[in-house]
Amino acid sequence: MLRRIGTAGLLTITLGACAAGGGSAGATPSGGKAAPPAQTTTPQSPPQAQADPVERALSKMSVEEKVGQLFMPVLYGTAADTVSGENQARYGAGTPAKVIAKYHLGGVILFPHNVKGVGQVVGLNNGLQKASKEVPLLIGTDQENGLVARMSALMTDFPGAAEIGATKDPDRARAVAKATGEELRALGVNLDFAPVADVNVDPDNPVIGRRAYGDDPARVAKMVAAAVKGFGEAKVAATAKHFPGHGDTNVDSHTGLPVIKHTRAQWEKVDAPPFKAAIGAGVDAVMSAHIVFPKLDPSRDPATLSKPILTGLLRQKLGFKGVISTDALNMAGVRKKYNDGEIAVRAVLAGADLLLMPNDLPKAHQAVLAAVKSGRISQQRLDQSVTRLLTLKQNRGFLVKAPVADADEAARVLRSAEHRRLAARVTR
Repeated sequence: MLRRIGTAGLLTITLGACAAGGGSAGATPSGGKAAPPAQTTTPQSPPQAQADPVERALSKMSVEEKVGQLFMPVLYGTAADTVSGENQARYGAGTPAKVIAKYHLGGVILFPHNVKGVGQVVGLNNGLQKASKEVPLLIGTDQENGLVARMSALMTDFPGAAEIGATKDPDRARAVAKATGEELRALGVNLDFAPVADVNVDPDNPVIGRRAYGDDPARVAKMVAAAVKGFGEAKVAATAKHFPGHGDTNVDSHTGLPVIKHTRAQWEKVDAPPFKAAIGAGVDAVMSAHIVFPKLDPSRDPATLSKPILTGLLRQKLGFKGVISTDALNMAGVRKKYNDGEIAVRAVLAGADLLLMPNDLPKAHQAVLAAVKSGRISQQRLDQSVTRLLTLKQNRGFLVKAPVADADEAARVLRSAEHRRLAARVTR
């Protein structure tokens, strides 16, 4: 995404049952003292395995709550209780907290209009988490650094991917990602839609360009893997984007539908390596691209809505087991053929788990719910996505208990001297 938008600790259940039976002492036939009775022991049931937090959370959810977990819209306001006409018009609820409760949202994405100051963002994120009664939220943003940096008003001005790539030093990519993650986490953000894993092979590319680490697949792959590890060290979820590769196009998917003419062999050689590297490094999520890739799927549906690409390539060929996120569903590239409800349903059927920024949340939410109730989206398919989202939250340590950010800690971490020195070293 590039365009700015306007307006329980692990519960252990042990049910071991232990019963020892004993007979009453009696007389022997000869009247002598009875021998001690034999002890008869009922076999002890093995203690129930520790309850898996993901399974436990899933088992408690209604269908409506499960569907809500799939959605991550942008909300309006600088506090959870801010009344906004934009929220009311778009979602039928005035405040971010009420929107979260109404739709049982699994996540929220932040943009510059949500950002006024360090203490304010910390308070906003803590308030958003408090509003999510069932499951803690994924709170995400696009902090790639460089051209796309939604939190730039508050955070260290780190160089973008192209500058880091030019150093040819993956350790710098890792260090910047770790520092970026530390600052995001201090603010209460737990998911970054970064790093960009596209190989920018078209110098006229209007949407990727310097957001990519470069035009050499091997070098980009090393940088992406290093960045994923850096985010992981900061305990922030990373997202490699935009699958299957948005680097060779001169069309912006925000305003049009790019067609990439790479053959399957070219995709394997040019586009796939950074995503393979990200998966090998343990990336939490992969974002789809709103691009047509005819040699990978002749249907000419964008990759976001393509089962051969998301399930066939990403899941089955590359073995990715984490969360698949769509790119923003309000972008023109994905809205050419279908309405907003059908787009959401087709994205789930294709293999997506996280539906990012639907153009019409009420319509998209209702369409997915209706598709589940009719059987078009099976309960099993819905549970797969919800399980992946819950697993991401568990892996990052906030499934059972929502994280609480601290404004004083955030003020210490953000734009720290250490981070500013790192930014200067990379720039030099």
